[in-house]
Amino acid sequence: MAERIILRIELTPKAKEHLEQLSDRQGMTQVAMLSRVIEWYAHQPEIIQRIIVGHLPPEIEQDVARLVLRQLAKPGKRTSIRPAAITMVDR
Repeated sequence: MAERIILRIELTPKAKEHLEQLSDRQGMTQVAMLSRVIEWYAHQPEIIQRIIVGHLPPEIEQDVARLVLRQLAKPGKRTSIRPAAITMVDR
């Protein structure tokens, strides 16, 4: 069996409800579901991670989304989205 590390997490009631629904629908344990989500998230480019956790100013979200989609549409560019894309405005 692969090595495992146990963590305690705190979820809102709504997040827990979503986790239960998703894991039931996928036929997975909640632990397996969360492990895979974390693995997936960790392999995303930094700009995508920032978008997911809401670390972009609302004023530039649409611009960043357009830039990300444009970059993802380019052949061979799926992992080359640079964090510098979010520095296009003064903070």
